[in-house]
Amino acid sequence: METTDAKRSSAWLPAAWAATRLMLLLFVLKVYVFPGPDVTSDVSVIYRGWYEVLRTGTFPLDDVTWQYPPAAALAVLSPALLPFLDYATAFFVLACAADLAVLLLLRYAGRRPGRSPRGAWVWVAGVPLLGPTVYARYDVMVTAVAVAALLAAGRHPRAAGALAAFGALLKVWPALVLLGVRGRGAWSAAALTGVVLAGGFALAVPGAFAFLTFQRDRGTEVESLGSLVLHVARHFGWDGQVLLNYGSVEFLGPYVGVVSTAALALTAAAFGWLLLWRLRSSRFEAHTAADAAFVAVLMFTVTSRVISPQYMVWLIGLAAVCLCFRADRMGLPAALVLAASLVTVLEFPVWFGHVVASDALGVTLLFVRNGLLVAAALVAARVLWRETVPHRAPAPPPATRAAHADRAQLSP
Repeated sequence: METTDAKRSSAWLPAAWAATRLMLLLFVLKVYVFPGPDVTSDVSVIYRGWYEVLRTGTFPLDDVTWQYPPAAALAVLSPALLPFLDYATAFFVLACAADLAVLLLLRYAGRRPGRSPRGAWVWVAGVPLLGPTVYARYDVMVTAVAVAALLAAGRHPRAAGALAAFGALLKVWPALVLLGVRGRGAWSAAALTGVVLAGGFALAVPGAFAFLTFQRDRGTEVESLGSLVLHVARHFGWDGQVLLNYGSVEFLGPYVGVVSTAALALTAAAFGWLLLWRLRSSRFEAHTAADAAFVAVLMFTVTSRVISPQYMVWLIGLAAVCLCFRADRMGLPAALVLAASLVTVLEFPVWFGHVVASDALGVTLLFVRNGLLVAAALVAARVLWRETVPHRAPAPPPATRAAHADRAQLSP
């Protein structure tokens, strides 16, 4: 049962959500102009272009900016559900609907025994920190699927597995939802769903997996952790360039390949740590699956060659699921993610020109944002390890062992 304070807190949720989301819609619909470059052009130009190609029954085979798994086509085609609106407006409305779906899931989950409304508040407060970018990308739709999978993991593992597989075919990362899920049911359902959906796309639509080759040649994006090396190097004579490449603003030039390789090595190290955690962990609680997913996505986001602003939506959603559980200890990492989200909207879109120029303001913003994410990843990983991996008591020194042996021999 909810306490009086919890009920009062929950009562304010709809009003807070409505007020903040109305403001986001006013920004993407350009009733008010948000500072910085126009973030809605991805929808009105790029997504709309893909929409026209997908309607012909094929994926954008000649467009290297199409770097998404096949189910992403469903998100791009979704505005067809609202034919009475123009493409961009319909997309924004559907993004808002996905945002509302996440709130409803979190609010319902927060009312169950042992749960808390904190998670819903993290979502309500965190999303608007990113500004209009949230509704100008399809990541909020993917996050809704991942949140649903995590919340279903405890009582409906097969449904969780199916949702995770569908999410992975939307944007890969929701596959990490399964990392902390125990039992074969979820994994079997995920494998079956993934094979059926992937096979269906491959057979029905040409070019379903062309995105794999388009991803291969990406460089180091200007907002990533590794880019900080190149931002600083520009002040010491490095002659690389910042160009729009494969759909994002990236560094090109000498040693960029080295930085990208180092990022891949860090990703491999993160994967190794997660594998070790899974092998060593034995204490699984109701919130462990959410914690493991949060840590995994944090690690892969931090070590990625690309940290786009919309990636923060994933982290806010996963942090919100963690804090739905009253016993969860991810409060500090969640707060760090929210702080990083606030800095993110400053570096993009508000002062993105400073980031591209690698000036003092731009580099400072990146150091702060990426530093907060690194801190969140380290703290969250430590919490996950301490709560799930049994502590091994140190072996007694030789003298102590000898004394115990002598006593044992003298005992009758």
